[in-house]
Amino acid sequence: MKDLLRETVFGRLVRLASGGKLFAYDEELDPSTLQKYQPIDSESSSTSLNVDVKQTHQEDGKPADPEKPPFADQERPIPIDQEKGADHLLVAWAPNDPGNPRNWSTPKKLFVTFQICLLTTSVYIGSAIYTAGLQGVEAEFHISPVKALLGLTLFVVGYALGPMVWAPMSEIPYIGRNPVYVGTLFAFVLLQLPVIYASNSSMLLAFRFLTGLVGSPVLATGGATVADIYEPKKQAYGIGVWGIAAVFGPAMGPLIGGFAAESEGWKWTIWELMWLSGFCFVVLFFFLPETSSSNILYRRTVRIRALTNNPRVKCEPEIEAEGMSGKEIGMMVFIRPFTLSFTEPICFLLNLYLALIYGLLYLWFESFPIVFLDIYHFTLGTEGLAFLGILIGSFIIMIPFFYYNYKYVEPQFNEEGRLRPEIRLQPAFVGAFLIPICLFWFGWSARPSINWIMPVIGSSFFSMGSFLLFMAVLAYLGDAYPKYIASVFAGNDLMRSSFGAAFPLFADAMYHKLGVGWASSLLGFLSIVFIPIPFVLYFYGRKIRGASKMATHDL
Repeated sequence: MKDLLRETVFGRLVRLASGGKLFAYDEELDPSTLQKYQPIDSESSSTSLNVDVKQTHQEDGKPADPEKPPFADQERPIPIDQEKGADHLLVAWAPNDPGNPRNWSTPKKLFVTFQICLLTTSVYIGSAIYTAGLQGVEAEFHISPVKALLGLTLFVVGYALGPMVWAPMSEIPYIGRNPVYVGTLFAFVLLQLPVIYASNSSMLLAFRFLTGLVGSPVLATGGATVADIYEPKKQAYGIGVWGIAAVFGPAMGPLIGGFAAESEGWKWTIWELMWLSGFCFVVLFFFLPETSSSNILYRRTVRIRALTNNPRVKCEPEIEAEGMSGKEIGMMVFIRPFTLSFTEPICFLLNLYLALIYGLLYLWFESFPIVFLDIYHFTLGTEGLAFLGILIGSFIIMIPFFYYNYKYVEPQFNEEGRLRPEIRLQPAFVGAFLIPICLFWFGWSARPSINWIMPVIGSSFFSMGSFLLFMAVLAYLGDAYPKYIASVFAGNDLMRSSFGAAFPLFADAMYHKLGVGWASSLLGFLSIVFIPIPFVLYFYGRKIRGASKMATHDL
């Protein structure tokens, strides 16, 4: 618990306020472990710096055995760039180093995963929970249904644009993930107040956009955080659970918000969002540890350098950052997500496919009031119960997905713990067909002569299909672009959220003009057009990666 708290925002502030006396690290408690980093005379520096270049941090905090040969505690030494690192004493991870997030205990990893899921749900629910109060927004501000729906659209646009800055920023060793998560969540909580007390529709819409913008980091970086703490072989399980949290928010939003809007008015939906996100902020502030290994290693290096007064102590992330100009850092933060999304064929095709699924989801959601209020005469509160089919479907599909991953995917990892990325796409072969099945089933079973349970059952196939597609695509992108995982996910979030923001605007007109059956069928036919994409990349992805400058080539 002490190690966990020390790496949280709360723990780091306590350390800062106490001058490092509270929540001290091993190297501060036992200076003898720093002997290898002490300044040395110039006559012996040339040999010493080329031998003892890597930290051998012990779990028990004891100094390394001087009788052991160099690198005795490491699996292999990290090659040093002669131009960048030859004159430095490198601080790096040793095997089983408890400071490395991938070496954390299973309970600690599960606790961190739970917090990322809580954060994801707290933000994702903000889109759907608002829609429950649309009629109240229309009545209070005397605006049209389309303009009221802009409160959803602009929120989604905000969390489409936000990760393009927040995600790459979290990859910078000097910053890490925690300041981005906690800082933006604090702003997210406070900005709900101007939404609640908006004096006109323009103010409401402006602050809905801002709340989406500042609440967005986890929507792209959550997957990268999971990758921080789980080895590649086990990442599918963590990302799978995170994916359920992403479904939980939109599915539960109409249910929670519907009863609130029905009894207390539309503002209560935003109050609920504020309470949930405020609770999440308190949990993360006190209990979410930093997961970026680059940031943890950089801060360890800073401590060792200060304790030894040796400016030659460096870590690889620091050396890489020092070698970057301001222009290069700006390119990394603001340009790289766009570059990856639109110049890498793999990213573009898969981002476009997920964007379509995301757009169809938000458009299709707008048909639920038409089906369950107009056809089946549900109340505003009970209409939210219809979304439970989507949530149940995601839980049902998770079981066979985990079994498949354990039984068939894990054995294909090589001795280095790596996997040919295209293998990750296999679940998408099933998921691609479940989407049109859902849309045809839902569209043609939603009629007064058929019980309401049939479209609810049909809706479960959408969450099954989207779960398999998202898990396959995100895992594939992470394996194909391991060095740029947060930027890749940010680009993916931009494209899919853009579709999610635009599609609902014409949903009402389309469903009323075409009818539920043909409107849903149109969406189903559109989803069929994209089915070949995962199959094409499965067979030709390796060749495409070979022609890329940014994708991995050696698998």
